[in-house]
Amino acid sequence: MKRILAIVIVLMILFLTVIYADDMNEAASTSSIFEDLAVETFNGDEPVINAQSAIVMDFDTGRVIFEKNAYQRRPMASTTKVMTAIIALENGNLDDIVTISRNATSIHGSLMHLHTGEKLPLRDLMYGLLLCSGNDASIAIAEHVGGSVEGFLEMMNNKAKEIGANNTHFTSPHGLDDVGHHSTAYDMALITKYALNIPVFNEIVKTKSIQVGNRYLNNSNEMLTSYEGADGVKTGYTGRAGRCLITSATRDGRRFISVVLFCDSRSQRALSSKKILDYTFSLYYPRTIISSQYLGSLPVEKGFEKSVPIYVEKTITLPLSDEEVAALYTKLSLPDYIQAPITEKSVVGTLSVYLGDKILCESSIRAGKSIKQKTILQYFIDVFIEWLELVK
Repeated sequence: MKRILAIVIVLMILFLTVIYADDMNEAASTSSIFEDLAVETFNGDEPVINAQSAIVMDFDTGRVIFEKNAYQRRPMASTTKVMTAIIALENGNLDDIVTISRNATSIHGSLMHLHTGEKLPLRDLMYGLLLCSGNDASIAIAEHVGGSVEGFLEMMNNKAKEIGANNTHFTSPHGLDDVGHHSTAYDMALITKYALNIPVFNEIVKTKSIQVGNRYLNNSNEMLTSYEGADGVKTGYTGRAGRCLITSATRDGRRFISVVLFCDSRSQRALSSKKILDYTFSLYYPRTIISSQYLGSLPVEKGFEKSVPIYVEKTITLPLSDEEVAALYTKLSLPDYIQAPITEKSVVGTLSVYLGDKILCESSIRAGKSIKQKTILQYFIDVFIEWLELVK
C-alpha cells in the first residue's frame, strides 16, 4: 500500500510540473551564459540548434531569413503574453485602476504575486505581465480589458487572424498547457513584429528591471544582459512547450526578431537564439534591389499622344547575403503597346526580382500621365492633315 501511495505521489508531482510550470526560476542569473562563447562566423552554412522550431524575421520587411520547422504547430507557453499585451495596449487605458480578483490570484506558475482585492494601475500589470511573466497579471488584465477571460480570448483570436497568424489559437491569456492552445514560430514572429510597432510595448520589453509600487520586477529574458543589441522580448516555459524565447536585437540600424520553441534547457534556448541571430547579423545586410524610377515610355494606340512615360512604383530594400545577391535576376513584364484612354498611375506592367526559381519581390509599373482616347472626328482630322502633307 505504501509503495502504491508513493507511486501516486510521484505521478502527481510530475503532472503538476508538466501542467503548471511556467517561467519558474526564470530570474536566475544569466550574466555569464555566453561567457566562454565567441561570436560565430558563417560561410553560408546554417547553424545547428537545439530548438525544435525556430525562425529569424527581419523587423522592417518581414522577410524570413532562417527557419527550422517554423510552420509547425506547437505550444508556445508564456510567449502567449505578447498577444495579451497587444490587446491590452490597444483596448485598455494604462492609467485605469484594476481590482484584482480571486480568479487572478488563484492561478499557478510564474507570478507577480498579486493579492485579492488589491488595486493597481494597468500600467503596473503590463510590467508584471512582460517582465516577470505574471500569470496572475494576465488574468487581471484579461478580466479588466475584455470584461471576462472569455471575452478577452475572443479579442486575442480575432487579432491573430487580423495579423495573419493563421495557425495560432489561444485558450488562455497566460499560455499554460491546454488542448487547443498553439502557435508556430512563424506566427509568433508575425505577432511580435506587430507588437514591436507599439511604442509602449517596445519600451516595456527592453526594461531589465523596475520598481512598480512596492514590487521590484526583474526581466526573465536572459538575452537582455548577455547578447549585444538585444532589446526584447519574451520568455516562456511549460512541460509541453519546453523552453521558449522570442528575442529582438538591433545593431547598426538592422533589427531582427528570433523565435525558438521547445528547447531542452534555458541555456539551450539562449544558445539557439544566439546562433541564429549571429548567423543573420554576420551575413545579411540591407540591399536595394528595386528602385522607384522612370523606365522610359510605352507606345500608345488610339491616343492623342504616341507614347506614355512609365515608372517603377516603389523602392524595395531587403536583407540579403552576398551569395543571394549574386543569384538575383529580374524579369520585366510589359505589353508591346497600350491602348488609350490611359489614366495616370494605372498599372501597365510588373517588375519581378527572382532568387533562384522563386519570386523574391515585385513592384508594379505605372503610367506617368493620363492620355485621352481619340474620337472618330479626330481620326478624320488626322487623315486630312496627312493628305495635305502629301499633296504639298
